[in-house]
Parts: sequence; C-alpha cells; structure tokens
Amino acid sequence: MVRVVVFLGLVGVIALAAAWIADRPGEVVIVWLDHRIATSVAVLVAVAVLIAAAAILLWSVARGAASSPRRLARRRRERRAARGHQAIAGGLIAVGAGDARAAARHAAEAKRFVGEEPLALLLEAQSAQLKGDRQAAERTFTVMAGRKDTQLLGLHGLFVEARRREDMSAARSLAEEAARRAPALTWAARAVLETRCADGDWDGALAALDSNMKAGLLGKPSYRRQRAVLLTAQALALLDGDRDASKARALEAVKLAPDLVPAAALAGRFLAEAGDTRKAARIIETAWRASPHPDLADAYRNLRPADSARERLDRMDKLDRLSAGHIDGALALARAAIDAHAFARARAALEPFLAAPTRRVALIMAELEEAESGDIGRAREWVARALRAAPDPAWTADGFVSETWMPVSPTGRLDGFEWKVPLAELPSPLIEPQRATEPSAAPAPPESLAPPPAAPAQEVAAEAATETEAAAPVAARPVATVIPIHAPDDPGTEPVPESEPVPEAKRRWRSLFG
Repeated sequence: MVRVVVFLGLVGVIALAAAWIADRPGEVVIVWLDHRIATSVAVLVAVAVLIAAAAILLWSVARGAASSPRRLARRRRERRAARGHQAIAGGLIAVGAGDARAAARHAAEAKRFVGEEPLALLLEAQSAQLKGDRQAAERTFTVMAGRKDTQLLGLHGLFVEARRREDMSAARSLAEEAARRAPALTWAARAVLETRCADGDWDGALAALDSNMKAGLLGKPSYRRQRAVLLTAQALALLDGDRDASKARALEAVKLAPDLVPAAALAGRFLAEAGDTRKAARIIETAWRASPHPDLADAYRNLRPADSARERLDRMDKLDRLSAGHIDGALALARAAIDAHAFARARAALEPFLAAPTRRVALIMAELEEAESGDIGRAREWVARALRAAPDPAWTADGFVSETWMPVSPTGRLDGFEWKVPLAELPSPLIEPQRATEPSAAPAPPESLAPPPAAPAQEVAAEAATETEAAAPVAARPVATVIPIHAPDDPGTEPVPESEPVPEAKRRWRSLFG
C-alpha cells in the first residue's frame, strides 16, 4: 500500500512539473561553432531525458555482455551444488536405511559435483563404513581431521575406527587431542576418563574429571560421586606403598560419598588402626544404614582388635539393629555369636532366612551345627544345600560379577558395580581372583575299611566342593578370570557322597562361595 501511494505521488509531481514548464515555454539558444540551435525549454528537457535513457540502456547492455560469462559460471555452480546437495541428502538417507550400494553411488555423485565439502566427506566416510571398507573410511576421516571446519568430526571418526581395530594407543591419543581442542566435547571427555581409568592412571582420571566438571559435562552430585570412586581406587592402589596417602584419599572419598561401601570400609579400618574408634564407627554406621555389606560388618567387628568375643557380639548386635531384618546384619550377628559360643543367639538371628537360605546362610549353618554339637552329618547336609542354594549379593556390572569391588566395569563404565543378586536368567560371567591350583587329594578310603574320623567344618565344606576349586593365597593379587554363573537351585538338604575326594585340611570353606 505504501509503494502505491509513493508511486502516485511521484506521478503527480512529474505531471505538475510538466504542466508548469508547458505554461512557461521560454526559449533556449545554443551557438556552437558555426551552428545555432534555438528551441523551447520543454523540448530541451525532453531531449535531455531521452539522451539519459539511451545512455542508461547502452550501459546496461554493455555491463550485461561483460558479466555474462561470470553469471553463467555462477549459475552452473549453483546447479552443480544443487545436484550435489541432492546427492548428499539421498546418500544420508541410504546410509540410514543401510543401503550400502545406494550410499556409495550417491557419495560418488556428491564428490563429483561438490568436491570435498564437509557433508560430502561425511557421506563418503559413512558409506565406506557401511561397506566395511575401513581403510577408505580412515583416509576420509584423516582428510577431515586436517581441515579446521571438520577437524573434530574427523578425530571422532578416527577414534571409532581405532577402537574397532583394537588399537587402544591410537584411540587414546585421538581422544586426548579432541579433548584438548574442545574440552566440552562429550565423547572425547568420556573416552579420556575411561582410558585413564583403564590404565590405572588415577591422578590423570581425577584431572579429567575436574576438566569435565569445569566444561559443564557433569552435575555436582555426579561429580562428587565419581570423584569419591576415583579417590577410593587410588587409595586401594596406594595401600601397600603409601598408607598415609591411602588413608587421606579414603577419608576424602567418605566425605564426598558417605554411602560408598569400599571407601567407608577402608576409612574405618584406617581410623581403627589409629585408635579413633568413635569416628570409625560413625563412618561405618552411616554407610551401613545406606547399604549393609559384609565388608562394613567385618570392619565394624574389628574396630578394637583386643575386644573379647562377647564384646564383639554386643557391637554386632548394635549394627544389626541399624538394619533390622537385613540378611547381612543377621549373618554378621550370627558370625559373632558363633565366635562367642552363643549358639542360640546365632540360630535366632538366622531363623528368618532358613526357609529359603542363600549360600552364605547355608554355610554358616553348617559351621553352627559343627561348632555347637559336633554333628558332622547335619553340617554335611547344609554344605550340600549351599552348593545349590540361591546366590548371595555380589558386585555386579554390565552382566559381570566380581568377588571384589572395582571402580570401573569391564565395559569401561565408572562406578558401574552394584551390590546386588545377579540375575539368574542372564548368562552372566563371574570375575574372581585366579586361584593357585593344588594337587588333588587322594580319595577317602571305603567306609568298610577305614571310617573317616570326625573332621572340622572347614574339611566338610571343602569335601563338598568341586575338584577344580582350590583355595586362594591370602597375599595373592586378584587376576580377573571368567567362569559361568548357574541358576539357583535349592532341592533341600541332601547328604554328600562319601566317595568324593577330600582336599587338604584347614582350608577356609567360606571362601568357596565368596
């Protein structure tokens, strides 16, 4: 509407000017050399307008003729770019659909029309990956890593390819380079943290965690928890070399995550050794309320090594009351009661769990039967039942079960292990310390020739174990091995055959089932 008003206004102004000039014809005389030109003002104005229009027309024609090659080239480039972008779109759709042949065709077409544009390079790399041509994919990613606009994408692609060929050294270098150039890059930050944890570089892992926090990749609760996990791992690594540094890191970890069981148990032991039993008890009790665990019970029982068995029983009774009805509290109380020869109290603690006992319940019942009455037959029945009982909670992560806590899961996830019962329906492997094998013991003589004498509970449990099981040395470092987990099966108490081989005496029967 505004343009119409402006146009009409201009037309009106021109009309008024023309009328004004027509009313005042005047006369114009031009003398140049021997020529004399006389005309009116209106004619002179009209001639000037015509000359100006002709000049503009000639200039436009000349300018168009001069710029036509450039305009034709630009239009040709635009057409090629349009075809290239169309090829890129089709190629990305083919990659998403898993059509390797169509993706390769579109990638070649895109390269022909748009050359090494970022999207064309990405399509070329992805089509090569889809075909399984790893070398071509790496070449393309290398080109991308050498350009400023696609550098991070190229580094990510090279990192993925390095991990696929299991070149962890190259993958680590690529992740470090990407994290250095872009600290807020999520995949690089996570990869750097995982690789440093896998190498046991806990100082480097803590530095990477701090960098991730500064880059805004972590919330404060997650940061505190993960830092506590790394400090606990570092404390365990320094345990044999620098106990003071190990203690400092364990106490810092407890401050960050009071419910972290390994940190609380380790800090409690350090404080108990230093004679600060009150603080040690407070730390263990706090962690126990959040997550009862046998390691916490063991540390709590040994707060004062010089205490009598009766004093330890009273202490474990207090711990059990903090988690009334929990199986770990009952087991800890039963263990202290057996040591104090309070057998009725041990039975009372275990009574709620005897209907469907777990392995630990069955084994401690075997020890209770042998310690209280010397009934080897009943002890054997409970050991046999333990072999088929439901599993107890264990450190579980990503389908793996470990005898001890680990800061990183087998798949590289920090703080991945949880204390829970492994799922029986999953074929989860077990990570357990590698045991030093011992020579198989000779089979027991037939009952008619040499009746076996009364054996302690340790020999009873060892007799029920499989021939491949052997005791682990106390000072041995755990080496990860994998064995399958069997589904729980509790048919009830059954006697153990007398003809099974009997290993050496005084082996720790509780170590058979963790």
